[in-house]
Amino acid sequence: MPSIEDQSLKPILRKVEAGERLSLEDGVTMYRSADLLALGYMANLVRERLHGDVTYFNVNRHINPTDVCVASCRLCAFGKRAKDPTSYTMSLEQVWDVAGKGYAEAVTEFHIVGGLHPELSLDWFCQMIAGLKERYEGVHLKAFTMVEIAYLAKRAKISIRETLERLKAAGVDSLPGGGAEIFSERVRRIICDHKIDGEEWLETARIAHQIGLKSNCTMLYGHLETPEDRADHLVRLRELQDETGGFVTFIPLAFHPQNTALAHLPKTTGFDDLKQIAISRLMLDNIPHIKAYWIMMTPSVAQIAQRFGANDVDGTVVEEKIYHDAGATTAQHLRRQDLLRLIREAGREPVERDTSYRPVQRTESTFTVLV
Repeated sequence: MPSIEDQSLKPILRKVEAGERLSLEDGVTMYRSADLLALGYMANLVRERLHGDVTYFNVNRHINPTDVCVASCRLCAFGKRAKDPTSYTMSLEQVWDVAGKGYAEAVTEFHIVGGLHPELSLDWFCQMIAGLKERYEGVHLKAFTMVEIAYLAKRAKISIRETLERLKAAGVDSLPGGGAEIFSERVRRIICDHKIDGEEWLETARIAHQIGLKSNCTMLYGHLETPEDRADHLVRLRELQDETGGFVTFIPLAFHPQNTALAHLPKTTGFDDLKQIAISRLMLDNIPHIKAYWIMMTPSVAQIAQRFGANDVDGTVVEEKIYHDAGATTAQHLRRQDLLRLIREAGREPVERDTSYRPVQRTESTFTVLV
């Protein structure tokens, strides 16, 4: 056990050791602390209590069907106007074709998100999902953020519930949980005023969970938010999880300012990233998994994060556009063997999983989920 240099953390340590829930005020205290090793020590206690030495990963593929978006969020470098000559929109056939390219090993999950396209209808997306389900039997379809769901519902002039039910019937298995950004309305008005607000995001997630669709959840940090904003965001996710139990994994996402309207802001540091992982694990006592997204924080920091509360590194990815359009310099994919090595070198035991965290047994070209 390291010495606790920041005396304000000692009451929090006592709560952690006793398995007690931390308060909003505890969250703010931790965000204001510079005692990273103490935060990491406490988060690792919780992490090993829940998962022992196991670190999960999966063999997945990201698909971004379009970067055309009606929103003009200051935080985004991905979305483009329809008239932009550099924008793209895949046809259904292109989506189905791209899903099967670029990776030799059989994927267990397609992760599908894109822009808010002014012309692509809910029916189009249902066809896309049904086509993927037909062509790639057994692959889990994790598709569409709460923001995309709300936009499709508005365009179709139907309820959020009906929209989700139609997508579920087409073959959507779960939701990725992006677009939450930060729930603070003060900050949202500056960075993403064209998106649904925090309460609408939470309500969309609530309805998804009610109809049996699990989801992930996220927080974008490292822009204009305060420690209070971050702690409030985590508490609001925790409160919804108390109600629905529908969140599987929390993924903290560092803001990449390059090529956005907020390019004057500095990037997060490794210190920031590890602190965010640790506090997330400590505050979100009812969300099973905390992911260190290697695309965002680099494979090296994702390794260290496995000792700061994280128990997942995401997957192979194959092709990532959203963070790379914002200047990310990490690779766009890692091989399964790369992930195994990263995890083992961090002193953890790698376990390949499916989206529901069931262990996967595989050969080079096939996989079997161990129920």
